[in-house]
Amino acid sequence: MDLNADLGEGYGRWHLTDDEALLDVVTSANVACGFHAGDPSIMRRVCAAAADRGVRIGAQVSYRDLAGFGRRAMDVPADELADEVTYQIGALRVFAEAAGGTVSYVKPHGALYNRVVDDPTQAAAVVAGIVRAGGRLPVLGLPGSALHEAAGAAGLPTVAEAFADRAYTARGTLVPRGTPGAVLEPEAAVAQALGIARESRVTAVTGEVVVVEARSICVHGDSPGAVAVGRAIRAALAVEPFA
Repeated sequence: MDLNADLGEGYGRWHLTDDEALLDVVTSANVACGFHAGDPSIMRRVCAAAADRGVRIGAQVSYRDLAGFGRRAMDVPADELADEVTYQIGALRVFAEAAGGTVSYVKPHGALYNRVVDDPTQAAAVVAGIVRAGGRLPVLGLPGSALHEAAGAAGLPTVAEAFADRAYTARGTLVPRGTPGAVLEPEAAVAQALGIARESRVTAVTGEVVVVEARSICVHGDSPGAVAVGRAIRAALAVEPFA
């Protein structure tokens, strides 16, 4: 089971994620590419630290929304969104390659991640941007999403992802962040991760047992106790990068 986290989520003097500590735990790093967080110096430092540890580097692409941390719903024309996805991947790739690594996959962030679960037009735009960036990059996302359908149609590999620290609905999607209980406490997050890895299931907020087939588990770097949660999951599981 791959273990991923959102990293590089700072800007200038402001820092949110404990990148160094999390890079000692995860096998894949979703690096902010400057649109929801991240600046050139942060991107360079995270890529260098990830490459030093042999951690896979992924481009975490977002709507252009620094003020809202990429978590505000936005309507971006498809052509523009595709261009912005290509731009973000290209920016991160320069720093990854300078560090001796490469961009190995792509994962949307925040509002864009949630939008492309059900919106085929926005999903196709994201995939078009990835294709233009080249390299047949794997697409990390929610299983059964419009994003994965579009990626498969374009010949891109897909990687099913599940979340340790987020509550689920009965249809296998994430409970919106503004809802009470949407972000799990550390002990519950560890238990949910183990249930996903060992039994391919989570319990929805409404009590239903939901089947969740995943090859990668995400721990949000900005969640409470993220480092401790990541360490506990890694200690309990055989963790390795997805193929």
